[in-house]
Amino acid sequence: MNTAQQWQTHEINNQFDELINYNLFATDQVLQEILARYGSIDQQTLTEFAQVIGSAEYYEYADLANRHTPELHNFDARGRRKDFLEFHPAWHKWMGLNRQYAVHAHPFHHPQSTSKWVDWAARFFLSGQVECGNLCPNSMTLGSIPLIQNEPELWAKISEKLLSTEYDERDVPISQKKSIWLGMGMTEKQGGSDVRANETIAIPISESGRGKEYLITGHKWFFSAPMSDAHLVVAKTEQDGLACFFVPRWLEDGTKNHIHIQRLKDKVGNRSNSSSEVEFKNAKGIMIGEAGRGIPTIIEMANYTRLTCSVGSSAMLRQALTQCIAYTRQRKAFGKNLAEQPLMQAVLVDLALETEAAMQLSFHLAHCYENDDELSIALKRIMTPAAKFWVCKRTVELTGEMMEVFGGNGYVDAGIMARIFKEAPVNTIWEGSGNVMCLDVLRAIQRDRESIEVLFKSLAEIAVQNSVLQNELQSLFKLFSSLSADEMQFMARSLVSRLVILTQAILLKQYAPEFVADAFIQTRYSEFHGRVVGMIDSKVVDVERILERALAV
Repeated sequence: MNTAQQWQTHEINNQFDELINYNLFATDQVLQEILARYGSIDQQTLTEFAQVIGSAEYYEYADLANRHTPELHNFDARGRRKDFLEFHPAWHKWMGLNRQYAVHAHPFHHPQSTSKWVDWAARFFLSGQVECGNLCPNSMTLGSIPLIQNEPELWAKISEKLLSTEYDERDVPISQKKSIWLGMGMTEKQGGSDVRANETIAIPISESGRGKEYLITGHKWFFSAPMSDAHLVVAKTEQDGLACFFVPRWLEDGTKNHIHIQRLKDKVGNRSNSSSEVEFKNAKGIMIGEAGRGIPTIIEMANYTRLTCSVGSSAMLRQALTQCIAYTRQRKAFGKNLAEQPLMQAVLVDLALETEAAMQLSFHLAHCYENDDELSIALKRIMTPAAKFWVCKRTVELTGEMMEVFGGNGYVDAGIMARIFKEAPVNTIWEGSGNVMCLDVLRAIQRDRESIEVLFKSLAEIAVQNSVLQNELQSLFKLFSSLSADEMQFMARSLVSRLVILTQAILLKQYAPEFVADAFIQTRYSEFHGRVVGMIDSKVVDVERILERALAV
């Protein structure tokens, strides 16, 4: 026996790496169908984008950006304040790629397109499958654009830089940059989601009101993406109550604004992206929106970023499902491939149905952002927070199940499954926790009672085709119509969950193949479904066709 043989304790077999070097768009039949349905003419560009994202190179960049997290440098060598954030080059690769494909602003590049928001959602969805952290500045920049468009003077100054597809990583004044990013600052220590408890104060330098300069003093407990070129910040004024302000990192005279980063948050996931605590010490800001309407102004931005949470969580589900199916088609256990084992098939089918339902709902909501008809408005107002609640919360649970498919290999930090699992909770918390989303659904209904009637009338047109859906719709409408305000709030999680599942079922009934829609309805309205993944009856699902549809590799 030679030395090599003597010390070779085992040979590696029946072990398989995560799927890479594949086209995320070409292998996703559901996404292709959705884009065709909404009239997308952007599929060639998306195919090219998806090929880059799926490359080994960009999977490696995603790993590097999350292992080598941002570093804060508060001072230079002589003690001068600089508050500079240093990122690994891999972060800049991802930021540059998404900027190139306008993930931050696509709908505003093509305002006349009837599929602009769906095509944006596809970009966000594809990118978010591999690296989620950089989607935070993309999301906030996207959501800020409609607000800035309402401020003619400010829009004239920065619109070209906001919409630019050329990435500029330099930390210099806006006037010197080719492109810029915008962030958001709402949360304070004492208030959290209760923004009305904010204590940060804004005092006018001379005149008060919209478009005027203020000096801002206070703090933000969560200040997202502090390296952004400017932030939209909520602060209270002495006379007009809470207002929203555009607060740049640099002033026009070339000096840094008085925004002091105290520290970066050491987060469970979302490691590649920086989140911080900051103090404002007479920082200059310009009031945007009307005085006294700071919360409605910033909530307009949040409506877009909440949509990004649903699309982003759907992306996590899609990537994790793809990896599970690819892995189980190769890994053998008990004499055959895992994907051929009935119990594993039950798990995979359940995950595939849930993933498609999340995609159908998220993309349909994106489509609603392109329209101002009565139904689209009702869906945006009610279903955006509802989808954010349900899809994001389900992603936390389901990514744990998906990680388990890989066994111990899924639990180690060397692969994408663990990263997705740790990333998943961020979307349930950012832009409003689950309880806040449920309360927003109730507020939307209470403010405009006709909106829930419009929504249910639309759902009824499809629900009439299925007795299970029809009974559920009638039961839900009765509850929404008869409960007192306190009763409705106590039951809000139940009501919102049921509303989302019903909407998902109806979208599948309307747009998905019959074998998918029927399987979803039969399993989601089963007595046992939801206690754990995989508790389904094989008689009501077409296992082979559902799994074949889920991944075309």
